[in-house]
Amino acid sequence: GPRKLRKAVMIGMVAEGDTILDKFKMLRDAGFEGVEMDSPTGLKSDDILKARDATGLQIHGVVDSVHWKFHLNNPEPAVRAKGQEGLQQALRDAHAWGASSVLLVPAVVNKDMPYDKAYELSQAEIRKALPLAEELKVKIAVENVWNNFLLSPMEAARYIDDFKSPWVVWHFDIGNVINFCWPEQWARIVGKRIWKL
Repeated sequence: GPRKLRKAVMIGMVAEGDTILDKFKMLRDAGFEGVEMDSPTGLKSDDILKARDATGLQIHGVVDSVHWKFHLNNPEPAVRAKGQEGLQQALRDAHAWGASSVLLVPAVVNKDMPYDKAYELSQAEIRKALPLAEELKVKIAVENVWNNFLLSPMEAARYIDDFKSPWVVWHFDIGNVINFCWPEQWARIVGKRIWKL
């Protein structure tokens, strides 16, 4: 059925503005209804909440800001632990700021981090964060990016379904599949698992 789509911008795309309040005002004045914050962040949570309340701009989501540095499929347990810590902090911040989801790049595949282990390790790490996600009522939204992982819509659907949890969903980046697939096929196949675009 019909649905209302609302437009938001990642805070990292806003280069102008000296303060977080300046940036929120700029987005509001440009006609955006929401913003996507980063976490963990060096910004003060109180300043973020004041900017949200002063502008009426909704913090719809949070991006896990360490998923590119501390991959959840890294062969080193200490690196995965840092990734897990970042994910859990992002979930806590999302809850505090009123966001419904945390965008997560779950794994990166390369010659040192093979595909099958990426699947296994990333799912194991996400499962560790599920009790917190459920407690806080914040979804973990897996995104498709150019990370050599989850390269087909059928595999993406399976990856989400494996969790058997309403707290793991899909954040569909339409542009990220345009080079090697047809976005409308992804939308149809991943279907109800898509939480955000």
